[in-house]
Amino acid sequence: MIEPLNICVMLGGDSRERAVSIKSGVAVAEALRSIGHSVCEIDPVDGEFELPLETDVVFIALHGTYGEDGTVQAKLDTLGVPYTGCGEAASRIAFDKIAAKRACARDGLATANDCVVDELGADMPVGLELPLVLKPVCQGSSIGLEFVDSATTWSSCLARAFEAGGPVLVEERIDGREVTVGIVGGQPLPVIEITPRCGAYDYNNKYTPGATEYVCPALFDDEATNRIQSAGERALAAVGGGNCARVDFIVQPDGEPVLLEVNTLPGMTETSLLPKAAAANGTGFTDLCQRLIELALDNPPLALTA
Repeated sequence: MIEPLNICVMLGGDSRERAVSIKSGVAVAEALRSIGHSVCEIDPVDGEFELPLETDVVFIALHGTYGEDGTVQAKLDTLGVPYTGCGEAASRIAFDKIAAKRACARDGLATANDCVVDELGADMPVGLELPLVLKPVCQGSSIGLEFVDSATTWSSCLARAFEAGGPVLVEERIDGREVTVGIVGGQPLPVIEITPRCGAYDYNNKYTPGATEYVCPALFDDEATNRIQSAGERALAAVGGGNCARVDFIVQPDGEPVLLEVNTLPGMTETSLLPKAAAANGTGFTDLCQRLIELALDNPPLALTA
């Protein structure tokens, strides 16, 4: 028997991922209402919000800036209200691709060779081998992701990446199989392999139905699967830990998982990757939402300092 709670689902916001966040939040709210909870939805589009006085817990379904960068977590810490996901410090570190990479590298995880470009008109970095991947340091959902295959395309790719915000992380592109592993309550979920039908796993392929093939559980042997899952757990711990996250890797031909990024607020529609992995483990979408609420109440994210 589930005890009815007063739950606030935070969704929307003013980041470039607003539309995806609304889909996540609406799906979560409907799922929680279906099992008897009283659910309100708050859209902090201006960066401000006021919780109902009777709020027991907040389900954060925000994506991108404000939601994933630790800002809303810090405000909820001040209010003393438990919330889902990771705490302020872990969220802030994970959202900053440079800080996350450095933290994971210190823990011995493999990462691609990289440099950071602060200026729009910068020359192509010396010392990195083509092809290159460009990523705005603080964006999610593959926003601003660009691939440089030759020196002639460097300037145009850099300009498009900067349109999503600078500075820009420049990495050597790693050959291998793209995977993701979800972690809920300290336990890794089945690994998902991600294969776009055309091109790279960019924003369009991520959100266009049918554009990408997902295999879950991914077709790795037990040793490789355990290695990927362990790397996911270590990556989450390296940025500060939390009750829920999804960690993305490229698995090289020798089986070494190379870190792409740590996502502290994964998408939560019924077709998103974290729910897909949970379903492969026998946990339906509604049960997953309930589990995240229970974790928030039993093991609230810690307000750590980095």
